[in-house]
Parts: sequence; structure tokens; C-alpha cells
Amino acid sequence: MSSIAVTWIVGGHPYDEIAFGDMLNSLEGIESVVVKWPEAAALFTTNAIEKMHREGGVLALYDLPGIQFNRGSEPDLVDPSTEVTEAWQRLTHLGIPILAMHHAIASWPTWPLFAEILKGRFHYVPAELRGRDYVDSGWANPVHQVFDVLLPSHPICEGLPESFELTDETYLCPIFESEVTALISTRASSHSSNFSSAYAAIRREDQGDWFHQDESRLVAWTHKYEMSTVVYLQPGDGPLAFNNDHYRKLISNTLCWLSKERVNDYEK
Repeated sequence: MSSIAVTWIVGGHPYDEIAFGDMLNSLEGIESVVVKWPEAAALFTTNAIEKMHREGGVLALYDLPGIQFNRGSEPDLVDPSTEVTEAWQRLTHLGIPILAMHHAIASWPTWPLFAEILKGRFHYVPAELRGRDYVDSGWANPVHQVFDVLLPSHPICEGLPESFELTDETYLCPIFESEVTALISTRASSHSSNFSSAYAAIRREDQGDWFHQDESRLVAWTHKYEMSTVVYLQPGDGPLAFNNDHYRKLISNTLCWLSKERVNDYEK
């Protein structure tokens, strides 16, 4: 049986490279290649996407392009180039499967289509989404959480217990819950008082009376965007997740299922 090829995109947000690499190496039957921004820009051209489509495999996002953090001051928001947006449109038209993890949901904050591809967005700065004004999103870390498997019959959830524990960062941000297949949720509170303001944190300011409405407690979901099958997994901040057996099982299941979904779609 041939291995599953996965191209991981990283960069734009700090992470524990050693623990992340150890997790990737533990995934049996999965061959991972890690590409970091700015070198990853070479993958987001229409020609590169066509090549990726021919070669097969899964695109996994653990990156954060589109925002440049400036220590203790206002971040710079960066629009994706026309080449990048056209590459993404070609990617989803061809049906390349996508796994997005953790902070990837904050990527390309000025480009509305990216939030549609992932079905949500984490806001580091106040922003508009689908015609609605949002305050910046909330984060809490570390949080000892209990995750509940909502769809145990789904291949992504195969072999996971009905509920399991994980200590990891959690988000408070808009998710288009009605438009996805819900897989896993967290019992962690979604009340604003349990979170910190992302905007205040990156500017190193007091968050004052910051308040965010309650949001969905989904931490794993899947959906179709054009021809691409997309999975988003919210956990994945660092070693406490990367070294967790249930989390590794979740990643392995997801990549295997996405690879099979691509084959099934191609054969239709």
C-alpha cells in the first residue's frame, strides 16, 4: 500500500517545531513534507496547483499568512496577491483536499473567500464578516478540556472514545456551524469572561471591557467547498496536543479519509 503524501504549510505563527515534527513522524503510512512561508508562496501559483493535483495527496495548513505581527503595536494586514487568490480558486475547483489546523483559521483576514473556504474566521483585529461587524476574537491557553465526539460513525472519529481530555488553547470566534458536518465539540465555556482579547494581547494592552458574544463550541468539522473536501481541527497549539495519542489518531484519521475522498471524487 502506497503512503499518503501530505504537504504541510507552516509559518506566520510560532510553534514547537520539534514536537510538531515528532507528531508527523509518528503518523504511519503518511509521508509529510513541510514548507514554510515565504518559500510556500511558490506553491500558490496556478501551475504549482496543477502539479499538486497531478501528483495527488493532501494540503495541510498550519500557517498564518496575511497578517504581520509587530511586537506591542498594530499588526499589518496583508492582502493576498492575485496569483495567490487565483491559485486558491484553482485548487478548490480541482478538488484538492484540505486540512486546516488551529491558527490557520486566522489566515488572510482581508480576503472574504478564505473564511468561506474554512467556514469561520479568528479575528486578531476587529473586522467585518458576511456584512456583520465583529470585535476581535478571544483565546484562552492552556485550558484542560473535555471533547465530545458528535459523529462516532464518521471515519475521522474512528477509534476515538465518546469523549476524551486534552489540554490546549481554545478560541472564541465566528463559525458557520449550520453549514458544516459537526464532528467534535468542547465542553469548555464559550463565555467571553473566560477568554482574552486577541487584539489587546498582540498590542500588549489592557483589554478593558472587551466582550465577545458566545460562539459555537465545535472544534472539528468537515464540509465541501466547491470540489474540495475541507476539514478544520481547532486544537493544535503545542506539545500537549501533539503528544496526545487521541489527537494523533484524529490527525491520522483525517489525512487518511481526505486522501480516500479525493480518490472517490476523482473516480466519480
